[in-house]
Amino acid sequence: MGSIRSRSRKLFFDFRYRGVRCREQTKLSDTPTNRKRATSILERIEAEILIGTFDYATYFPNSNSADRFRCIDTRKLATLSSIPMFKDFAETWFSENEPRWKHSYKITLRTSLDKHITPVFGEDQLDEITKSEVLSFRANLAKVPRKDGSSGLSPSRINHVMVPLRSIVNEAAERYDFSSPFKNIKPLKVARTDVDPFTLEEVRKLVEHVRPDYKNYLTVRFFTGMRTGEVHGLKWKHVDFENRQILVRESFVAGRQTTTKTDGSKREIQMSEPVFEALRLQSKVTCDTDYVFANKAGKPLSVHNVTKRIWYPLLRFLGLTTRRPYQTRHTAATLWLAAGENPEWIARQMGHSTTEMLFRVYSRFVPNLTRQDGSAFESLLNRTVNVALQAPFRRAD
Repeated sequence: MGSIRSRSRKLFFDFRYRGVRCREQTKLSDTPTNRKRATSILERIEAEILIGTFDYATYFPNSNSADRFRCIDTRKLATLSSIPMFKDFAETWFSENEPRWKHSYKITLRTSLDKHITPVFGEDQLDEITKSEVLSFRANLAKVPRKDGSSGLSPSRINHVMVPLRSIVNEAAERYDFSSPFKNIKPLKVARTDVDPFTLEEVRKLVEHVRPDYKNYLTVRFFTGMRTGEVHGLKWKHVDFENRQILVRESFVAGRQTTTKTDGSKREIQMSEPVFEALRLQSKVTCDTDYVFANKAGKPLSVHNVTKRIWYPLLRFLGLTTRRPYQTRHTAATLWLAAGENPEWIARQMGHSTTEMLFRVYSRFVPNLTRQDGSAFESLLNRTVNVALQAPFRRAD
């Protein structure tokens, strides 16, 4: 709090404004009446400072400090007037970065902006967005109603929604020189994606009972480890029957043909006999189209139609646990591992740059398929160590 003090029997104001100690001399003599008058003025000054309406020059027009604070106010006003609203800068940010994004990723970002972010922050000036508002927004995402009647986006989905908000605000903070509210805000923890592959017997049942026109499709999915977009975007020109290879070069995602997920996803998959036969039979059906698995119009299959009309009804019919079609990729990996294939070869078939993910994600399933759960080591001990232990004891000379 400020105070009224005396110097050379004259009163002066002693207070703090914007973190600066200010002392302003008056011509008032140090008398009880003048102290009361000055105290009243000081109370008014501090009240205006508190609500942000204090104008230094109004009270102390001839003070050097008045000129200094006037310059600060002018610069701040110029800076503030140049900081755009969130919705305007968001469009600038989107258009600047759009060329480097894939079509599917653009759709994801656009959905996050239009559905969740802009309705909340659109009318806010960027530097006025606070950390508490950001955290409140994130908390409310966990309460968003869902189509199935439940509420709350998953931690993974919430993190994805926060990505464009973080990027936009951080970029604006750098350009317009203000402190980003995202400091020390970390993404939510996300549980590791559950890997639930099918057993070989379950695969047999699925391929046996699926609609006849989808037998070849499921066979290729289960025994190649291809991603959904890679299977749907597979063209006949990338099927090499002579060398028994599938050349993964493109993907069909969000209704558009595009490049593979990563550069490492471009690969050559060796056809097993079931895959070779399935593609040979499929060639008699869709050889007059560009795509291996095509609808009646010669276009790639719809992910939604395959999932809702073929995949889930088939699982229900067979009484199998509900699993996403992506589990066909996980199934291929575990079956290859169970068969004893070289891990480096499997990683290449999957489009992984190293075997690290292979062992981290899939190795725990191998014992359940091959029974190599320590029994191989036990067998080795039985053949060697136990034999040595059972040999007749001989005293050393």
